Amino acid sequence: MNIMIIRPFKCVITNFEIMEKTAMMMQKRPRMDIRGPIANGPVQPRPLVALLDGRDCSIEMPILKDVATVAFCDAQSTSEIHEKVLNEAVGALMWHTIILTKEDLEKFKALRIIVRIGSGTDNIDIKAAGELGIAVCNVPGFGVEEVADTTMCLILNLYRRTYWLANMVREGKKFTGPEQVREAAQGCARIRGDTLGLVGLGRIGSAVALRAKGFGLNVIFYDPYLPDGIDRSLGLTRVYTLQDLLFQSDCVSLHCSLNEHNHHLINEFTIQQMRPGAFLVNTARGGLVDDDALASALKQGRIRAAALDVHENEPYNVFQGSLKDAPNILCTPHAAFYSEASSTELREMAASEIRRAIVGNIPDVLRNCVNKEYFMRTPSTAAGYTEAGINGGYYSGALQQAHSTTPHEAPHSAAHAPQSVPPPKAVQPPPVSVVAAAPPPGIPHGLVSKSPSEERLETLINQTKNLFSEEMAIDGMNDFY
Repeated sequence: MNIMIIRPFKCVITNFEIMEKTAMMMQKRPRMDIRGPIANGPVQPRPLVALLDGRDCSIEMPILKDVATVAFCDAQSTSEIHEKVLNEAVGALMWHTIILTKEDLEKFKALRIIVRIGSGTDNIDIKAAGELGIAVCNVPGFGVEEVADTTMCLILNLYRRTYWLANMVREGKKFTGPEQVREAAQGCARIRGDTLGLVGLGRIGSAVALRAKGFGLNVIFYDPYLPDGIDRSLGLTRVYTLQDLLFQSDCVSLHCSLNEHNHHLINEFTIQQMRPGAFLVNTARGGLVDDDALASALKQGRIRAAALDVHENEPYNVFQGSLKDAPNILCTPHAAFYSEASSTELREMAASEIRRAIVGNIPDVLRNCVNKEYFMRTPSTAAGYTEAGINGGYYSGALQQAHSTTPHEAPHSAAHAPQSVPPPKAVQPPPVSVVAAAPPPGIPHGLVSKSPSEERLETLINQTKNLFSEEMAIDGMNDFY
């Protein structure tokens, strides 16, 4: 009886010891990639993915841990990034707090994909990345509700002066009668019946419009890239020039991308076209507003009050710049996108895009590549070149042989490619400008907006997709948060 009890016990212990020793031996071996070895070459190491401007990888790690080694840099510039990341990272995740110029991108020796944790990519040199063979992706459509809600909060604060009144109470001001209230609340206005002008009517602009109508605001919008009929489907009024929108609006809210064509869209000249005493709200991009012109308009009373969640220079310092002594301005720290739910969804989607790049081929597997035109197949490359996996070892023909001994080496430009295989031609992306004229019929010039919250709007958008090539992304004039 005792023997029967001891033998199983010893057997279990023995098996456990064997498993433990085996595990220890395996830990000493180099980590392998989940994909097979390159033909006639060594087994590839697990690729390195780096979070450039953050230090919390708790959400990304479960998605990437079985296909990549994940590191964080918590850097504000490439000069703060570790040399190992610059030399070995094949994938990068980044927020909006770091800028990657052409010179910065050239420092990365093995980089194949950048995923912007958010929608806006104005802090990345897209053209240079494409020329270097680096795919740039974003996460469009995230945080639509949060940004729209924040926009309405800022609008309500400007009309009802809640922020300033709360500060007076905090500072100990006494309101003993209606005269004191009248003095403190001077500038408060009724919302119902006023006109809200939206520059851009993509996902976020549409969400703001629907919310604003609930408060009794008359909503007009300017977006030259939308097809006819959008205004009718949402019950809005469309204007066809920025000048008309500024002239008719009691409050102007910006919901458009930032590019070389609309930098300082709100400047001294356009402010003169606004109604005297109008409000200004910006939850899109800081570079859309000329701070010097805005500060002057606030001091003169030309603009009654302004609310900015985004700033041209971030992180924003209230004690520096031309707005430091401007009256009637409400500033928040580029936080309109954030809620616990939206942040989790955003980071999961960004990490999933990196994972797709690792286990698949670039750019075919990428859902939101903003420079896919640089990776389009051409007749000159179809015979000897196919899109690469993120390790740089999945080239066919001559490229595979040329890179078979260096797992992380991927061609960053045409200069690195073998002479026998012509490099793919870079196609210049079409410029997007909110001040451009409407595109001629049949020749689309911009990108199409999409509002998932409206079924009728979705139908209209789907009807316009036939106007675009398969390689062009379908996105909005705004939603570049």
